[in-house]
Amino acid sequence: MYIAGLNLPISLSQGVEALVTLTTIDFFRYVMGRMRAVKVSSDEKGGRIRPETMPTSFLGRVISPIHGLATFVPPVAFILGVTLNSFKQPDWMLKMALPDDIVQPEVKTALRLATCVASLAMKIVMDRTFNTLGEQWHVIGRREKPRVVQSGPYAVVRHPMYSSVLFQEILYSVMFWSYAPLVGLSITASAFAIKMPIEEGMIQKDEGVRDEYRAYKKNVPARIIPYIW
Repeated sequence: MYIAGLNLPISLSQGVEALVTLTTIDFFRYVMGRMRAVKVSSDEKGGRIRPETMPTSFLGRVISPIHGLATFVPPVAFILGVTLNSFKQPDWMLKMALPDDIVQPEVKTALRLATCVASLAMKIVMDRTFNTLGEQWHVIGRREKPRVVQSGPYAVVRHPMYSSVLFQEILYSVMFWSYAPLVGLSITASAFAIKMPIEEGMIQKDEGVRDEYRAYKKNVPARIIPYIW
């Protein structure tokens, strides 16, 4: 590949795969680091998660790990498969590839690069969501000092973090040029459809915020997608 007077020992396709891999790794680094930091801050300012507010049913306990795996398995598989195969998609991965004949090769490359940029921009969106949610961040459960967050992204949808996760999986599908993230997307969306009523039901049992939350639901009817869902 020839760039700015340099002859690099990789092809254009390898360069694209390398860029997609690095972008994915960077997004992982951001999400994991941000979650660790916000957990510490939330525990200090919002108090610990109250055990009695955590789900007791089997489905309530396993739903978060299910959507977590569905979200992380496709990108992890891509990173490992491509990196271990000299930045080329291995045959087993190509079997799940999107059709190459739907766009011209140069358009396909441009789309993959554009979604890499969009993935980087998603960190800004998620940062705002994390900052707005503040000390109320949790996997599932209620903190010792609960409050209803209604500003920023939470003025548009009730679960903007879930919106970001689903949108990122769509980006992954184009970045990887693969159906695999769409399978993860369907599992994640199904898990969210189960988890959100459980989570909201727990909030509405919290005497300190239940009336405020019910009013919030009326003001912001959409859970993930404005005017749709």
